[in-house]
Amino acid sequence: MEYKRGRFSWLLRPILIICDLLIINILAHYILQFNEQDLYFYKVDRINNQQLLFAIYSLLFWLFSASLIKFYEVYRYSSFLKITSLLFKQLVVFLIGVYAFIGFFRSVDIHALVVLKYISFVFLAVGVLKILTYLFLKAFRAYFQGNIRNIVVFGEGKNIDELISIFTNQKELGYNLNAFFSDRNYLNRTGTVKDGLKYLINNTVVDEIFCAIDELTEKDVNELVKLADINKSNIKFIPKTSKLFKKRLRADYYAFLPVFSIQEGPLNNVLNKMLKRVFDVVFSLFVLIFLFSWVSIILFVIIKLDSKGPLFYRHKRNGINYKEFYCYKFRSLKTTKEVKGTYVKQNDDRLTKVGRFLRRTNLDELPQFINVLLGDMSVVGPRPHMLSYTDVYSKKVDKYNFIYRHHIRPGITGLAQVSGYRGEIELDSDIINRIKYDNFYIENWSLVLDINIIFQTLFNIIKGEEKAY
Repeated sequence: MEYKRGRFSWLLRPILIICDLLIINILAHYILQFNEQDLYFYKVDRINNQQLLFAIYSLLFWLFSASLIKFYEVYRYSSFLKITSLLFKQLVVFLIGVYAFIGFFRSVDIHALVVLKYISFVFLAVGVLKILTYLFLKAFRAYFQGNIRNIVVFGEGKNIDELISIFTNQKELGYNLNAFFSDRNYLNRTGTVKDGLKYLINNTVVDEIFCAIDELTEKDVNELVKLADINKSNIKFIPKTSKLFKKRLRADYYAFLPVFSIQEGPLNNVLNKMLKRVFDVVFSLFVLIFLFSWVSIILFVIIKLDSKGPLFYRHKRNGINYKEFYCYKFRSLKTTKEVKGTYVKQNDDRLTKVGRFLRRTNLDELPQFINVLLGDMSVVGPRPHMLSYTDVYSKKVDKYNFIYRHHIRPGITGLAQVSGYRGEIELDSDIINRIKYDNFYIENWSLVLDINIIFQTLFNIIKGEEKAY
């Protein structure tokens, strides 16, 4: 998710929105000639009602169109051309909206030329305010060193050189290059990539991290994403110029240099995130109280009689933004030691007799509802991989897609699992398709989709699955 930094800069956008709404309504009061035909003693009340109606309509329509066009999404690296383009789009849409208002409410009789005059003044006032704010902030950063972002750069290559040049020479952008880490022997580098990872552990006041994703190893990229989340820093990726743009990554332009960041999805919305978390907690409590509480007692006796070892076992997994956590399961193997690069296969001699049944019915994963309550997992989401598998799979899948998969909490079940991509990875296409389904889920999340996946999981347990071993 996009982290907001700065003491007061977050107030700027709401203030600009309020100012714009005041402008369009004050100008409407003085320029738009609401119906002034002979209405006898109802005249004043009728005009006041029309003005109130237009005020409400213009407020809602302006906010809706601004959200659609992303009128207020102007950043320090945004060009003057982009600002004028946004201004033109917003005013054209608002002009259509005003004409639609007059056409819908027949009692409002305003001449077309008066509307054009009104829109012209709105365009002028809003435009002047927006451009002056833009220029003031640039001057504030360049001359007074205010509104500064502390950044760190990782990697090498032509685009990295160009980016550092932009940060160094264009002071009005307000970027303070704290450190530059690369395995190439640059004269101006602070240290190697490994030095940079240590730097981020010890320095938590970094606002943004820029990395040349194609020049770094999968392990380094994963570690950077994890540290960025821990430090509440925004991470951005510098691609090669030949790299195709990705749908799930947002492209911003620093001058003419494209810089990618992880696209906001439905679960970045605060209300959606809260809704999913409430559902996870309620559903998990229900399962733990009415199912886990007595099943665990029975399984404790059966597992102990079947083989030596504990009732539960825990292995480290990668969670949201590659955070490591212990994932709990009922023990189904004769050993609890993780062997790198070995999935449980069909007729695996490590499986206990009870373990085969537990895996076939998915009962071995019941303890993961404890992980859900702890906040490490969700009921539905991409399945978490062992740490060793994360390193292996990240080399087989496009880096951008693999990072996006770790953008939300992992789940006990998921869309990929109910679609046939669970368990052992035999071919590269298995993990590639699993990632595709996981990313589709993240991009199209809804509570209805979660409930549908839960029911599909229960149905698959009843009918049996080919890879449930």
